[in-house]
Amino acid sequence: MLEGSLGRRRFLLGLGGLGAAALLPLPAQASRSAPERRLSLHNLHTGEKVSAPFWEQGRYLDDGLASFNRVMRDFRSNEVHAIDPLLFDQLFLLQHRLGRQGEIQIISGYRSPATNAKLRAAGKGVAKKSYHMQGKAIDLRLPGVPLAELRRAARQLGVGGVGYYPSSNFVHLDTGPVRSWG
Repeated sequence: MLEGSLGRRRFLLGLGGLGAAALLPLPAQASRSAPERRLSLHNLHTGEKVSAPFWEQGRYLDDGLASFNRVMRDFRSNEVHAIDPLLFDQLFLLQHRLGRQGEIQIISGYRSPATNAKLRAAGKGVAKKSYHMQGKAIDLRLPGVPLAELRRAARQLGVGGVGYYPSSNFVHLDTGPVRSWG
């Protein structure tokens, strides 16, 4: 009887573990299934390009993350800031949802508080507490992907914020709460 009850308990715990895994956000699930995660980023303001793996064998890679942090720096102040690795997970998943690999064009990555304040004062539609200042946002384009399709695919991920700026020709992604606008 005791052995049967322990077996049942293990079975139920196993089911609970599977249920909990199903509740993980997509980036966390995908991180467990891909042997390597690689991105190619192109900062349109500086012309810099980097292609590197950022996740491999169950862990984030410091070299890849550092190269991405550098290319996503505030180009106005040349200030580098750590970018939330979950943002790279979102970008990786977005490309796979669209069936595309290749270059991700960066319109804006990290923005220093001073840059953010300057853009906000200039009436550029910039949020006072922008996720860009925390290294948790990117404004981007994917060559060959219509902006509306990019927005749709980003919203389907069901993670973070998705802003649509067709007149400025970019989509905003962030690692904040799930929401969308534009």
